[in-house]
Amino acid sequence: MSDVEPPLTPPEAARWAARSGLPLAGDRTQVVAATADHIHSVVSVLRELDFADTPPAAHRAAEETRVVEAARDAAV
Repeated sequence: MSDVEPPLTPPEAARWAARSGLPLAGDRTQVVAATADHIHSVVSVLRELDFADTPPAAHRAAEETRVVEAARDAAV
């Protein structure tokens, strides 16, 4: 059995949108289905990545702020 899900069809996209309270115009269902499939494929790849040794983004931002402040203090 394959882990790959079949692509979302335009009628399914319309049904899911309506169920969420966002009815789609008939000419938008194909684009919405294609966009949802693309997002699903990107998320699937991200789920396979190992981020075990990667610190959270907030940690990196704090570290970069400290480096900038240290450089500024050294220049004064």
